[in-house]
Amino acid sequence: MKKSPAHRCRDIERQAGYLQPEHCAPPLTCPRSDAMWFIRDCCGIVCGVITWCLVFYAEFVVLFVVLLPAKNLLYSLFNGALFSVLAFLALASHARAMCTDPGAVPKGNATKEFIESLQLKPGQVVYKCPKCCSIKPDRAHHCSVCKRCIKKMDHHCPWVNNCVGEKNQKFFVLFTMYIALISLHALVMVAFHFIFCFESDWTKCSTFSPPATVILLILLCFEALLFLIFTLVMFGTQVHSICNDETGIEQLKKEERRWAKRTKWMNMRVVFGHPFSIAWLSPFATPDHGKADYYQYVV
Repeated sequence: MKKSPAHRCRDIERQAGYLQPEHCAPPLTCPRSDAMWFIRDCCGIVCGVITWCLVFYAEFVVLFVVLLPAKNLLYSLFNGALFSVLAFLALASHARAMCTDPGAVPKGNATKEFIESLQLKPGQVVYKCPKCCSIKPDRAHHCSVCKRCIKKMDHHCPWVNNCVGEKNQKFFVLFTMYIALISLHALVMVAFHFIFCFESDWTKCSTFSPPATVILLILLCFEALLFLIFTLVMFGTQVHSICNDETGIEQLKKEERRWAKRTKWMNMRVVFGHPFSIAWLSPFATPDHGKADYYQYVV
């Protein structure tokens, strides 16, 4: 049978001896399960800091330029509280996506002892990553930035300074959703504020000078519109990938589907947790992904 492009790209080894486990030394120390995950990448750190600064800028303009001068106190309190809660959830989701292990495979585990412990049956094989010297699970890919193999890796996102993978995809989806919501909310409030200012004296519609007010609002509109489009596209792409149970890399490489097909609703539950609840919208609730044997393949 002719091999697919995905199989040709992968180095399939049918016997543990061919994996050259003697070239892989076990890690000096075992990583603690409670250790915080953080990628030391300059570009990613700068992008993460910029993300937080932009959210804080939007919070400042919305509260002190748009809502504080408003005559309707109930309008200011409701929209201020709503925007602040959504901004907090966006930043919390960003922090969880950035500091959560995306599903990294233990580095340097392609040792003879570990391969023998798998107790491979006839027809089962294992893949070895030559870059991080680890036994690569099915649907895992190596990230050159994280320098690890990531289970169900979708892509590496510099804005969260992390890979989007099996264990943090929920937080990345929530991050894009909440950023899109606060961007839309900011655009609506700025539109109402411009209408209010055009119908009255500009000196009464802001605590800042009219030129400063216009500049701050225009910058906020540009930021909100840009991030609204970007995050909506990312959110739609991620939901589509989750429903089809196919990562971005798998779509790009057109890899052959070797895993069981599930319903779209079941795929959503796998990422966000079982069963459906309000915890799906919380960046503080860690979904239960269940357990599976990631290392064995049937060919």
